[in-house]
Amino acid sequence: MTSVPDKIAKAAWSVVPAPLERKLRTEAGKRFTRFVLVAVAAVITSQVVLGLLTGPVNLSAGFSGGIASMVAALVSYLLSRWAWERKGRPDWLRETVPFWAVSVAVWIILGETSHYASVWAHSMGYSHLMKHVVVQGAYFLMNCVTFVARFLIFHYVLFTNKSRDEEAAATVGADLATTETSGGSDTGPLALVPGDSAPPSR
Repeated sequence: MTSVPDKIAKAAWSVVPAPLERKLRTEAGKRFTRFVLVAVAAVITSQVVLGLLTGPVNLSAGFSGGIASMVAALVSYLLSRWAWERKGRPDWLRETVPFWAVSVAVWIILGETSHYASVWAHSMGYSHLMKHVVVQGAYFLMNCVTFVARFLIFHYVLFTNKSRDEEAAATVGADLATTETSGGSDTGPLALVPGDSAPPSR
């Protein structure tokens, strides 16, 4: 019996144009689709935190943007390991440290974006509500830009080496299994089956 998630997925694929579906079903497409979910969760988290800090808490826009992006980065890190099917203990040098280095760059970009959006809104004489909308809008747009940049870095730089190592190990394992099941060596003479006669000597 087909499960409900499978039915939903099938219905979703039915409305996707065929060329786009072919691209999304590639390895990069699968990772991109998963990373979209990661980004949605991270963006929702950061927007909520940003709204709380610039609203009820009444912190500065730049400081709030930095904190919001830090919280979102933690969510993104945990879910990105799921997106690229990383299990067990993370590789600090090849995975964790580069991820957080990229995240720090994103924090700076998003914090500066929030700051300058707030300064611009203030110079335009907007009300507190309009300033809030401008900061949120600028922060969201820059999140979209950094999303694309992060995916390219994660897929083609951060996680690519490990993926190739795993594929190479799988290929070697398959070759060894084929050799073991081939049955004996082909360098020596074949044994005669009872009833067969030896080839005539010349």
